[in-house]
Amino acid sequence: MYKNKISRFVFHDHIFHHLDLDLPAQVPEGLTVLMSASRSSYSKLDRVFQFSMEFPVPSYLVALVAGELQHVDIGPRSRVWAEPCLLSCAVKKLGGSVERWLGVAEDLFGPYLWGRCDIVFLPPSFPIVAMENPCLTFIIASILESSEFLLIDVIHEIAHGWFGNAVTNATWEEMWLSEGLATYAQRRITTEAYGEAFTCLETVVRLDALHRQLRLLGDNNPVSKLQVKFEPGVNPSTLMNLFTYEKGFCFVSYLSELSGDVRRFDSFLKDYISEFKFQSVVAQDLIAYFLRYFPDLQDAAVSQREGLEFERWMSGCGPPPFEPDLSAGGALIGPVQELCDLWKSGDTPDQQALATFDLSAWSTFQVVLFLDRMLDNSPLPHEVMASLSARYSSLFDGLNAEVQIRWLQMVVRNTFYPDLPRVRAFLHKHTSRMYTVPLYEDLVAGVMKCVAVEIFYQTQRRLHPNLRRTLQLILFPSSSAPANRSSPVPPIVAGSSPSGSPLQTPAATAAAAAAAGTNAAMALRDVNVSA
Repeated sequence: MYKNKISRFVFHDHIFHHLDLDLPAQVPEGLTVLMSASRSSYSKLDRVFQFSMEFPVPSYLVALVAGELQHVDIGPRSRVWAEPCLLSCAVKKLGGSVERWLGVAEDLFGPYLWGRCDIVFLPPSFPIVAMENPCLTFIIASILESSEFLLIDVIHEIAHGWFGNAVTNATWEEMWLSEGLATYAQRRITTEAYGEAFTCLETVVRLDALHRQLRLLGDNNPVSKLQVKFEPGVNPSTLMNLFTYEKGFCFVSYLSELSGDVRRFDSFLKDYISEFKFQSVVAQDLIAYFLRYFPDLQDAAVSQREGLEFERWMSGCGPPPFEPDLSAGGALIGPVQELCDLWKSGDTPDQQALATFDLSAWSTFQVVLFLDRMLDNSPLPHEVMASLSARYSSLFDGLNAEVQIRWLQMVVRNTFYPDLPRVRAFLHKHTSRMYTVPLYEDLVAGVMKCVAVEIFYQTQRRLHPNLRRTLQLILFPSSSAPANRSSPVPPIVAGSSPSGSPLQTPAATAAAAAAAGTNAAMALRDVNVSA
């Protein structure tokens, strides 16, 4: 997502450099151009759009999109852009929420610095979930299926308006300074807007995924560091993983815990933005400012507490030394675990006991947590899978793609052939990275590789080129893909599969998993996380 930005603009490709932009763009009749810019104008006579950005931004935040786009204003400083067929759905899903979220964020972290907060919904083939371009957030249209995931994705990108865009990590080795802080800010916003229980449930889903990755990669894998060594020639996208987000979040949560009061820490973050806005920083800048801001903590040498040393947080592998208390989500999380326990016994549960759990009344995150934890216990006995399918598969058919993909991963990992047509239908419908890579990896890891190859040949023309190359690496890891029976397949170039999704780097994952002595076909991606 980052390195591809240089293909259309000529400037220093270094995150430390901040740019002042002034750009014209001319397009054919019927197309509209949008850009991550604070000012824009349009000349109808010669079809020229003119953009300028009054604030300095790093190169990776320069973004431009052109297409048959229409808009609706949804607030005093925000509008939704989308293709005509999507616009009404997008407006209905977001309504006046964006202004509400901006207001909550401003109360917590200070003024929104970018003026506009517009959102453009991009086609399902767009290779990443979302991107926090200043003034113009990119969101993949596929996420409209799930209101809860849409909410989290948009709020996360709004949080980047402070953490990542206003204050930027100076090196790719410390991306947690953007993503960890933005994840913490996102959860402060959702706590204020929707309550602590909702935020705790969403956090449990993500931290479960973090520990799932650790089981895959091993506690000593260097990718689990907050400060990952970044060698020349390494694709920055390989650093976009759950550790950047969730281990970073846990460290920021630990700093909040040290401060003694969440509101006191809100004030610290507000002053941190004021101190460093429109600058690039390293971890030591944040830590030094924190200790100056709380001199009593510096006097108490909190950075050297045994087992929780700041240096261990930065350079140590493995799980976070601290995780926040999530017990406030117990009323939502407890029933999920109780249902999992019924199904994990190895025998088909008693129908009367199951009747007390109405999944149709559960939130998306509750159903996702249930399926994630059932995935953790796969493979399951065939009779248990048959009972699960009989009870839930029709319900899941009517729910969103975040639920469906997890159920279909269970189908594949348990080689449950009766529901294989659902897998085929899903992969023919969905062409976004987040809904294809996990299923392809699971198909290849089991006995269904021939099914994956067949579906790939049938759908490849509708896939983004980057995603197509990623799937080729999964399907044909040791050689170039065989010639397609109907059209040529682009050759695979080693290292040429940049992944914009923070959790979807199958080639790197496979290598890391192999080094850890684990199943190399397992995916790093088990939960959707925005950029």
